[in-house]
Amino acid sequence: MRYIAGIDVGTSGVKCIIIDEKGAVVASVTENYPLSIPKEGWSEQDPADWWAGTQKAMKAAVEKSGVNNQDIVGLGFSGQMHGLVALDKDKKVLRPAILWNDQRTQAECDEIIAKAGGLEGLLSYTNNTMLTGFTGGKIVWVKNHEPETYDKIETFVMPKDYIRYLFTGVLATEVSDGAGTGLFNVEKREWSFPLIEKLGLKKSIFPTCVESDEQTGVVTAEAALTTGLAEGTPVYAGGGDAVIQNTGMGIVAEGTVGLIIGTSGIVAMSLSGFGKNEGGKLQFFCNNAKNKWSAFGCQLSSGGSFDWFKDKMYDSDVSFKAIDQSAEASPAGADNLLFLPYLVGERCPHPDPDARGVFFGLKISHNKGDMARAVMEGVTFGLKEIYDLIKEAKPDLKPTFVISSGGGSRSAVWRQIQADIFDLPVKTLTGAAEGGAYGGAVVAGVGAGVFANVEEAAGLLKEETETLPIAKNVAVYKKLFKVYQGLYTDLKDRFKEI
Repeated sequence: MRYIAGIDVGTSGVKCIIIDEKGAVVASVTENYPLSIPKEGWSEQDPADWWAGTQKAMKAAVEKSGVNNQDIVGLGFSGQMHGLVALDKDKKVLRPAILWNDQRTQAECDEIIAKAGGLEGLLSYTNNTMLTGFTGGKIVWVKNHEPETYDKIETFVMPKDYIRYLFTGVLATEVSDGAGTGLFNVEKREWSFPLIEKLGLKKSIFPTCVESDEQTGVVTAEAALTTGLAEGTPVYAGGGDAVIQNTGMGIVAEGTVGLIIGTSGIVAMSLSGFGKNEGGKLQFFCNNAKNKWSAFGCQLSSGGSFDWFKDKMYDSDVSFKAIDQSAEASPAGADNLLFLPYLVGERCPHPDPDARGVFFGLKISHNKGDMARAVMEGVTFGLKEIYDLIKEAKPDLKPTFVISSGGGSRSAVWRQIQADIFDLPVKTLTGAAEGGAYGGAVVAGVGAGVFANVEEAAGLLKEETETLPIAKNVAVYKKLFKVYQGLYTDLKDRFKEI
């Protein structure tokens, strides 16, 4: 039996898994690490924490699996996208990594768009607008605000790619994470050096970029000692989490819809050909399969909103299951209570770093259960807005179900809310619960020849649950959705004032 390892360098922790050649997960271990918020709107991490967690989790996963590490034929990566890991000439980290949910770069994004010739000019280079989370704005921010650091940058990579370097000594990224910098020609699947030159950035700092299933070195002797993998194990490029999570969920055929409710939320659809991102409303990135693309939108605080609610409203010993039960006791629509999940600003459908969270419609009869349900519903309403944008971009595609994953898919109450708001059956599949780590393993399996392609790997996934929409709930949500959609417009100027 052959086995494959997958690593997801996430925001709250790193997950390491081992799967077999039939796609079954034989071991999964997660190690958490801290997040730093040095100023309001900033979000940073120490890459050393990623590596410490990865070494511990991977060693534990290999031991837990009970497999001979010589039978692990490949290692693949997933990781939080858009993070800036700046390295000097000795490959040492120059400053804490600036993360995907950092909101400091609005002025730099405006600068990039202006220098590109406006939004349409930027779209002609990259097919994406420049959002505050993207790596491109972070590079320009360091250039503008920390010029001494910028001058020392020899190269930069994204989070998963730094961990790859520590495994292999090879510095590289791949096309899905490249697309997430906002400085990438998504159609040609290469860096947009004409744009990079316009911005006055050093071309030399941009790393080699390969396709997701390409080999990028092997596990070194030093890394083998601390991670439990065998020296010489082939390492494959993998993908950014927003894309590769969908690969691991089986979102590979055009028209299949994936819904991820992790810390952030993703609604994505696989595309068999390149498509124009009209108005830059969505993100159109390179897929993990060659000659495929992915259209998606990202909500910044999905499961993050629910975690915030639990942490602030309940004692630490109250379980998620207990909160689920209180939310289930609340009626569909939470007795006309709405929640806007803009706790850290928003990316899609409203790219606005000033947006803030809101409970709307509170009255004296509302309780914590109503509020918990409103948080679940508000997050799902926001994801439905993204889904509607994708349908506008590809009106000929008629999805018949949604595949859900992440923490939001583990709650039966939340799955029912998803089915009712999307008015489509919601399915969960084996492996999908492991998120990007499973996708990383799948792509490594393709590179190693265990799977012929990602479509074959997707065919190994088995349906775990199916949740059908309830007609009376669908009717309630359609009415409330219209109110929800108007709230951002009504409050947009007020957000900026505060």
